[in-house]
Amino acid sequence: MKLIVERGTEKTTLKDVGELAGYSRGLAGYRFGSKAGLFEFVVRAIGEEWLRELRQVTEGRVGVDAIRAATDAHYRFCAEAPQHVRAFYMLWFESIGPGSEYKQVIAAIHSRRQQDVARWIEKAQAAGQLPAAVDADAAAAQFGASIVGIVYQWLLAPDDLKRIRRLHTNLIETMHALLHDGETDEQDRN
Repeated sequence: MKLIVERGTEKTTLKDVGELAGYSRGLAGYRFGSKAGLFEFVVRAIGEEWLRELRQVTEGRVGVDAIRAATDAHYRFCAEAPQHVRAFYMLWFESIGPGSEYKQVIAAIHSRRQQDVARWIEKAQAAGQLPAAVDADAAAAQFGASIVGIVYQWLLAPDDLKRIRRLHTNLIETMHALLHDGETDEQDRN
């Protein structure tokens, strides 16, 4: 992660990864097979770390409460583990390029995140906490797009945590308004 953040993916070599880890020059090549294998490993490792955190903070929560907990945890992850987040999203954004060998891994993580958010919304709907008219999949897609946009802003100005905190807070407020907007629509129909 350190080399990816400092040098970028182009200038990160398996030889340098092995040396930085204190191993032989060829061990990283043997372990990962290629830079794409290394990058896939990094994405999976950070993705699993984030998933553990996300499960912990959202356990027993649904709807806006789960979204708030996840958004707050995302901000803390950026503030407390910036190298992890920076490496993860550098690889995330590069995965859209032609010939990316780890694009499917990123796509699966993205899809899983959206499914989690949609499930939180659907559980809140089933509990009567959110209107049935809310499109859980569309709201989850909006949330995911917003998080990625916030991360992009953070990557551009990583030291401006006050601004990034404000963007996270705004996202929570926006999601609350979006999810509760269906209440007015239902009331108008009745």
